[in-house]
Amino acid sequence: MYNEIMVNNVTIEICIGNPDDALTASRYPIDRIELNSALELGGLSASLNTLRYVKEHSDKKICCMVRPRGGDFLYNDSEFSIMLKDAENFLENKADGIVFGFLDKDNKVDIDRTKTMCDLIRSYGKEAVFHKAFDEIEDLDEACQQLIHCGVNRILTSGRAVYPDILKGCQTIRKLNECYGESLQFLPGGGVRIENIQDVIKTANTGQVHMTAKKTYPGGYIGLDEEQLIKMLKEIASLRI
Repeated sequence: MYNEIMVNNVTIEICIGNPDDALTASRYPIDRIELNSALELGGLSASLNTLRYVKEHSDKKICCMVRPRGGDFLYNDSEFSIMLKDAENFLENKADGIVFGFLDKDNKVDIDRTKTMCDLIRSYGKEAVFHKAFDEIEDLDEACQQLIHCGVNRILTSGRAVYPDILKGCQTIRKLNECYGESLQFLPGGGVRIENIQDVIKTANTGQVHMTAKKTYPGGYIGLDEEQLIKMLKEIASLRI
Protein backbone atom coordinates (compact mmCIF):
# COMPACT_ATOMS: atom_id res chain seq x y z
CA MET A 1 0.00 0.00 0.00
CA TYR A 2 1.12 3.52 -0.78
CA ASN A 3 2.46 5.54 2.13
CA GLU A 4 3.58 9.13 2.08
CA ILE A 5 7.31 9.54 2.55
CA MET A 6 7.41 13.30 3.01
CA VAL A 7 10.72 15.12 3.30
CA ASN A 8 10.67 17.50 6.27
CA ASN A 9 6.88 16.97 6.57
CA VAL A 10 6.33 18.24 3.02
CA THR A 11 4.38 16.14 0.51
CA ILE A 12 6.30 16.29 -2.77
CA GLU A 13 4.75 15.86 -6.21
CA ILE A 14 6.80 15.84 -9.39
CA CYS A 15 5.49 16.41 -12.90
CA ILE A 16 6.90 13.83 -15.32
CA GLY A 17 6.56 13.52 -19.09
CA ASN A 18 7.79 9.99 -19.93
CA PRO A 19 8.22 6.55 -18.33
CA ASP A 20 12.01 6.60 -17.98
CA ASP A 21 11.90 9.90 -16.11
CA ALA A 22 9.14 8.49 -13.90
CA LEU A 23 11.32 5.57 -12.92
CA THR A 24 14.31 7.85 -12.29
CA ALA A 25 12.18 10.08 -10.03
CA SER A 26 10.87 7.00 -8.23
CA ARG A 27 14.32 6.35 -6.79
CA TYR A 28 14.02 9.52 -4.72
CA PRO A 29 11.84 10.42 -1.70
CA ILE A 30 8.89 11.88 -3.58
CA ASP A 31 5.27 11.12 -2.78
CA ARG A 32 3.38 11.53 -6.05
CA ILE A 33 4.05 11.54 -9.76
CA GLU A 34 1.84 13.57 -12.05
CA LEU A 35 2.14 11.54 -15.24
CA ASN A 36 1.97 13.49 -18.50
CA SER A 37 3.24 13.58 -22.03
CA ALA A 38 4.39 16.60 -24.04
CA LEU A 39 5.57 18.89 -21.28
CA GLU A 40 6.53 21.26 -24.10
CA LEU A 41 2.78 21.93 -24.44
CA GLY A 42 2.21 22.27 -20.71
CA GLY A 43 1.44 18.58 -20.25
CA LEU A 44 -0.99 16.32 -22.12
CA SER A 45 -2.43 12.87 -21.43
CA ALA A 46 0.09 10.05 -21.36
CA SER A 47 -0.68 6.78 -23.11
CA LEU A 48 -2.40 3.96 -21.25
CA ASN A 49 0.63 1.73 -21.78
CA THR A 50 2.84 4.39 -20.23
CA LEU A 51 0.74 4.26 -17.06
CA ARG A 52 0.81 0.45 -17.05
CA TYR A 53 4.58 0.42 -17.43
CA VAL A 54 5.16 2.96 -14.68
CA LYS A 55 2.79 1.18 -12.28
CA GLU A 56 4.63 -2.09 -12.92
CA HIS A 57 8.01 -0.55 -12.06
CA SER A 58 7.24 2.13 -9.46
CA ASP A 59 5.61 2.08 -6.04
CA LYS A 60 4.82 5.81 -6.17
CA LYS A 61 1.35 7.25 -6.26
CA ILE A 62 0.51 8.11 -9.88
CA CYS A 63 -1.96 10.84 -10.84
CA CYS A 64 -2.67 10.93 -14.58
CA MET A 65 -3.15 14.12 -16.55
CA VAL A 66 -6.23 14.04 -18.78
CA ARG A 67 -5.76 16.77 -21.37
CA PRO A 68 -6.19 15.93 -25.05
CA ARG A 69 -4.51 19.00 -26.55
CA GLY A 70 -2.70 22.21 -25.76
CA GLY A 71 -4.38 25.58 -25.68
CA ASP A 72 -7.44 26.54 -23.70
CA PHE A 73 -9.65 24.45 -21.43
CA LEU A 74 -12.93 24.88 -23.29
CA TYR A 75 -13.57 21.50 -24.89
CA ASN A 76 -16.13 20.38 -27.44
CA ASP A 77 -18.41 17.40 -26.90
CA SER A 78 -16.11 14.96 -28.68
CA GLU A 79 -13.11 16.03 -26.64
CA PHE A 80 -15.09 15.78 -23.41
CA SER A 81 -16.31 12.29 -24.26
CA ILE A 82 -12.76 11.14 -25.00
CA MET A 83 -11.44 12.71 -21.78
CA LEU A 84 -14.00 10.78 -19.74
CA LYS A 85 -13.03 7.54 -21.47
CA ASP A 86 -9.32 8.24 -20.97
CA ALA A 87 -9.95 8.87 -17.28
CA GLU A 88 -11.93 5.65 -16.98
CA ASN A 89 -9.16 3.68 -18.67
CA PHE A 90 -6.54 5.17 -16.36
CA LEU A 91 -8.64 4.40 -13.30
CA GLU A 92 -9.23 0.84 -14.46
CA ASN A 93 -5.46 0.49 -14.70
CA LYS A 94 -4.69 1.60 -11.16
CA ALA A 95 -4.20 5.35 -11.53
CA ASP A 96 -4.35 6.92 -8.07
CA GLY A 97 -5.89 10.14 -9.30
CA ILE A 98 -6.96 12.10 -12.36
CA VAL A 99 -5.74 15.63 -13.11
CA PHE A 100 -8.06 17.71 -15.30
CA GLY A 101 -9.69 21.10 -15.76
CA PHE A 102 -12.86 22.28 -17.48
CA LEU A 103 -13.70 25.94 -18.06
CA ASP A 104 -16.67 27.50 -19.83
CA LYS A 105 -16.66 30.27 -22.43
CA ASP A 106 -16.48 32.88 -19.65
CA ASN A 107 -13.37 31.27 -18.09
CA LYS A 108 -15.32 30.01 -15.11
CA VAL A 109 -15.54 26.47 -13.81
CA ASP A 110 -17.65 24.29 -16.08
CA ILE A 111 -19.65 22.88 -13.19
CA ASP A 112 -21.55 20.15 -15.05
CA ARG A 113 -18.50 18.64 -16.71
CA THR A 114 -16.36 18.97 -13.60
CA LYS A 115 -18.97 17.19 -11.50
CA THR A 116 -19.32 14.44 -14.10
CA MET A 117 -15.57 13.83 -14.04
CA CYS A 118 -15.44 13.96 -10.24
CA ASP A 119 -18.30 11.48 -9.94
CA LEU A 120 -16.40 9.06 -12.18
CA ILE A 121 -13.17 9.44 -10.22
CA ARG A 122 -14.84 9.12 -6.85
CA SER A 123 -16.67 5.97 -8.00
CA TYR A 124 -13.20 4.38 -8.05
CA GLY A 125 -12.28 5.89 -4.69
CA LYS A 126 -9.48 7.97 -6.24
CA GLU A 127 -8.43 11.64 -6.15
CA ALA A 128 -9.91 14.36 -8.36
CA VAL A 129 -7.34 17.08 -9.05
CA PHE A 130 -8.23 20.34 -10.82
CA HIS A 131 -5.13 21.60 -12.61
CA LYS A 132 -3.85 25.09 -13.39
CA ALA A 133 -6.88 25.95 -15.48
CA PHE A 134 -7.84 27.29 -12.05
CA ASP A 135 -5.38 30.14 -12.60
CA GLU A 136 -7.37 31.37 -15.61
CA ILE A 137 -10.38 32.11 -13.37
CA GLU A 138 -10.95 35.64 -12.09
CA ASP A 139 -13.00 34.89 -8.96
CA LEU A 140 -10.99 32.24 -7.13
CA ASP A 141 -13.27 32.21 -4.09
CA GLU A 142 -16.29 31.39 -6.21
CA ALA A 143 -14.27 28.75 -8.05
CA CYS A 144 -13.20 27.08 -4.78
CA GLN A 145 -16.78 26.88 -3.60
CA GLN A 146 -17.86 25.39 -6.92
CA LEU A 147 -15.03 22.85 -6.94
CA ILE A 148 -15.88 21.76 -3.41
CA HIS A 149 -19.49 21.26 -4.54
CA CYS A 150 -18.30 19.19 -7.51
CA GLY A 151 -16.14 16.91 -5.35
CA VAL A 152 -12.63 18.04 -6.25
CA ASN A 153 -9.99 16.94 -3.74
CA ARG A 154 -7.03 19.10 -4.72
CA ILE A 155 -6.21 22.17 -6.81
CA LEU A 156 -2.86 22.68 -8.52
CA THR A 157 -2.28 26.42 -8.66
CA SER A 158 0.27 29.21 -8.77
CA GLY A 159 -2.27 31.57 -7.22
CA ARG A 160 -2.60 33.19 -10.67
CA ALA A 161 1.05 34.26 -10.56
CA VAL A 162 3.47 33.82 -13.44
CA TYR A 163 7.12 32.89 -12.88
CA PRO A 164 9.22 34.56 -11.51
CA ASP A 165 6.43 36.12 -9.43
CA ILE A 166 5.15 32.85 -7.97
CA LEU A 167 5.72 34.06 -4.40
CA LYS A 168 3.01 36.67 -4.90
CA GLY A 169 0.71 33.85 -5.90
CA CYS A 170 1.73 31.83 -2.87
CA GLN A 171 0.31 34.55 -0.66
CA THR A 172 -3.00 34.04 -2.48
CA ILE A 173 -2.71 30.27 -2.04
CA ARG A 174 -2.13 30.71 1.68
CA LYS A 175 -5.31 32.80 2.00
CA LEU A 176 -7.34 30.28 -0.01
CA ASN A 177 -6.01 27.47 2.15
CA GLU A 178 -6.99 29.34 5.30
CA CYS A 179 -10.54 29.73 3.95
CA TYR A 180 -11.11 26.36 2.25
CA GLY A 181 -8.34 24.07 3.48
CA GLU A 182 -10.69 21.86 5.47
CA SER A 183 -12.45 20.87 2.23
CA LEU A 184 -9.74 21.30 -0.43
CA GLN A 185 -6.04 20.64 -0.71
CA PHE A 186 -3.99 23.37 -2.37
CA LEU A 187 -0.88 22.30 -4.25
CA PRO A 188 1.45 25.21 -5.12
CA GLY A 189 3.12 24.75 -8.48
CA GLY A 190 4.16 26.53 -11.63
CA GLY A 191 7.58 28.19 -11.58
CA VAL A 192 8.97 26.32 -8.56
CA ARG A 193 12.76 26.38 -8.84
CA ILE A 194 15.79 25.56 -6.71
CA GLU A 195 16.19 29.20 -5.72
CA ASN A 196 12.58 29.71 -4.56
CA ILE A 197 11.31 26.31 -3.42
CA GLN A 198 11.86 27.01 0.28
CA ASP A 199 10.00 30.32 0.08
CA VAL A 200 7.18 28.74 -1.93
CA ILE A 201 6.65 26.08 0.73
CA LYS A 202 6.84 28.54 3.62
CA THR A 203 4.69 31.22 2.01
CA ALA A 204 1.91 28.96 0.69
CA ASN A 205 1.96 26.95 3.93
CA THR A 206 -0.09 24.05 2.56
CA GLY A 207 2.34 21.26 3.44
CA GLN A 208 2.93 20.22 -0.16
CA VAL A 209 4.64 21.33 -3.35
CA HIS A 210 4.53 20.50 -7.07
CA MET A 211 7.72 20.70 -9.09
CA THR A 212 9.07 19.65 -12.48
CA ALA A 213 12.88 19.78 -12.06
CA LYS A 214 13.03 20.04 -15.83
CA LYS A 215 15.44 21.02 -18.52
CA THR A 216 15.21 21.35 -22.28
CA TYR A 217 17.14 18.72 -24.20
CA PRO A 218 18.48 19.06 -27.77
CA GLY A 219 15.57 19.09 -30.17
CA GLY A 220 13.32 21.01 -27.78
CA TYR A 221 12.26 18.05 -25.66
CA ILE A 222 11.58 18.84 -22.00
CA GLY A 223 12.54 16.16 -19.49
CA LEU A 224 13.72 15.52 -15.97
CA ASP A 225 17.00 16.98 -14.78
CA GLU A 226 18.09 14.52 -12.10
CA GLU A 227 20.76 16.84 -10.73
CA GLN A 228 18.19 19.60 -10.31
CA LEU A 229 15.81 17.16 -8.58
CA ILE A 230 18.50 16.24 -6.06
CA LYS A 231 19.21 19.90 -5.31
CA MET A 232 15.51 20.67 -4.84
CA LEU A 233 15.08 17.76 -2.45
CA LYS A 234 18.08 19.01 -0.46
CA GLU A 235 16.46 22.44 -0.27
CA ILE A 236 13.30 20.89 1.15
CA ALA A 237 15.26 18.75 3.59
CA SER A 238 17.14 21.80 4.94
CA LEU A 239 14.03 23.96 5.22
CA ARG A 240 13.30 25.43 8.63
CA ILE A 241 9.52 25.52 9.01
